[in-house]
Amino acid sequence: MGIPVPQWGWGSPFPNGDGDGAGFSLPAGYGDGYGDVDRVLGMGMRIVIPGIPVPVAIPNGKKNHRVRVRNWVVLGTGSHGKLNDKNGFLSKKIKRVCAISKSESFTPNGKAVNGEKTLQLNGINEVNTRRNFEEFENNNHLRRLIRNGELEEGFKYLENMVYRGDIPDIIPCTSLIRGFCRTGKTRKATRVMEILEESGAVPDVITYNVLISGYCRAGEIDKALNVFDKMSVAPDVVTYNTILRSLCDKGKLEQAMVVLDRQMQKECYPDVITYTILIEAACKMSGVGQAMKLLDEMKTKGCKPDVVTYNVLINGFCKEGRLDDAIKFLNNMPSTTGCHPNVVTHNIILRSMCSMGKWMDAEKFVSDMRCSPSVVTFNILINFLCRRGLLGRAIDILEKMPKHGCTPNSLSYNPLLHGFCKEKKMDRAIEYLEVMVSRGCYPDIVTYNTLLTALCKDGKVDFAVEILNHLSFEGCSPVLITYNTVIDGLSKIGKTGRAIMLIGEMKEKGLQPDIITYSSVVSGLSREGKVEEAIKFLHDLERLGVRANVLTYNAVMLGLCKARRTDRAIDFLGYMVGKGCKPTEATYTILIQGLAHEGLAEEALELLNELCSRGVVKKRSAEQVLVKI
Repeated sequence: MGIPVPQWGWGSPFPNGDGDGAGFSLPAGYGDGYGDVDRVLGMGMRIVIPGIPVPVAIPNGKKNHRVRVRNWVVLGTGSHGKLNDKNGFLSKKIKRVCAISKSESFTPNGKAVNGEKTLQLNGINEVNTRRNFEEFENNNHLRRLIRNGELEEGFKYLENMVYRGDIPDIIPCTSLIRGFCRTGKTRKATRVMEILEESGAVPDVITYNVLISGYCRAGEIDKALNVFDKMSVAPDVVTYNTILRSLCDKGKLEQAMVVLDRQMQKECYPDVITYTILIEAACKMSGVGQAMKLLDEMKTKGCKPDVVTYNVLINGFCKEGRLDDAIKFLNNMPSTTGCHPNVVTHNIILRSMCSMGKWMDAEKFVSDMRCSPSVVTFNILINFLCRRGLLGRAIDILEKMPKHGCTPNSLSYNPLLHGFCKEKKMDRAIEYLEVMVSRGCYPDIVTYNTLLTALCKDGKVDFAVEILNHLSFEGCSPVLITYNTVIDGLSKIGKTGRAIMLIGEMKEKGLQPDIITYSSVVSGLSREGKVEEAIKFLHDLERLGVRANVLTYNAVMLGLCKARRTDRAIDFLGYMVGKGCKPTEATYTILIQGLAHEGLAEEALELLNELCSRGVVKKRSAEQVLVKI
């Protein structure tokens, strides 16, 4: 049946927002490496007739990979999927057999039998045929349930099938295991495997790989290893790669090397993915030196590295700050490895150059690239220039992108908009938003969040509310941070009532407010002098199971101190500590300033000196408090 080769997946491990796909990473776990179709395709066309069990030989001589197939008759077909029937010869033969079967019955030794014995044999055959047909139909129904996503119904039906004595087909059962794993129900997936084994069916390596992969994705590596150890068939390279990836992601490189030794002893030879997983882990945990040793071992074993392997090593050099070594490795790749670098290779080095502040070298590097730059290449450069405040240079790069066959996307424009907002050039930000839309590039939620944050900081909260109200019409659904930004803005300009209404609106849309959302409202109420309302709001949150943080408590104490109720604020400090929330330096400075605000300057200085001597308030903070006193 052949082992399918998993495809490389690309995604960025660099969370700097300059473009997804700019970097690279190996696909976590590599999935199970198979689809159900792999069991069927590649074996020629099949005609299936219910009623008679037939064993199917597994190609490539894999003795352990047995598949129990019932209810199928397999007739060999030609290259076009049609029966080999020249001039109707096969049809005539079939008709002749049918005619003979009507007139006579045969015993195993070839002699005809009649009468009562014939009737008994026919009765047994009819029962068996009917039973096999029922089992065939039951498996079909199970397959339909799973295909329609009815996993729970499929699970119940599987249990009933086995209870009635049916042997389930491993293909739909594997799909059921995969479905439960994807929804995080690994325990139920394991139960499917147990039912499958108890029924007399024989799971194949694909079924085990799906379950092991599910455990690995859920972070349950110990359970994955337990399944791995109990496999009734020999693991394949996909099984080992899944286990190795999970161990390496957990930082367990030594244990991964033990698994690799076990793999070699079982004569299941590692492939390029196996070694690339280990090389990447070695770069992270032991350094590039150890990774290079694994590269040498890989070559010695006759396994040829690919461009992804070399990209992992170049990334390792860059992470260690060895940019010159990375560039040297890049330049020597074609001659020493016979492998040509791709755009991802160049993007790794470009990112490293930018992080080291070498933007002029970075621009030259892009112009000298031996392959066509991608949108991500330009996004890396634009993002870096905007962070440095070089917006004019970033715009020049943006305008050059179409000449290289690259169309700017939202990740190209967002850094520019953020840069303009940071410099409080809202007109320029709006101008480039219009340019962006006019060129067919529609803003994403990051674009809008950037604008909303800038508008709220600039006091233009009403305009921000208008944009928020129109987001859904623009096909861009607000997220939690979107609402938090506007709610905080409203609370700061004395419109806490409107902010509370927005909390109700976000709940209706299925978004759950967090403590940042609620803290903004508590701060707003306290700022407006509505301290009792703020305290009531806080207690309502606690009854709902929301745990307030130090910022929430500080906001209430600040409101009490401004209302000349420092004694109540001190009581509230005790309440805060009783709730398991540790005060900060800001908590104590609020109380000190509250005492001074009530005309108790002497008591305030005494408390300040006491807290400074304990190291609770730093000397620099104490000096700032003294100025205000």
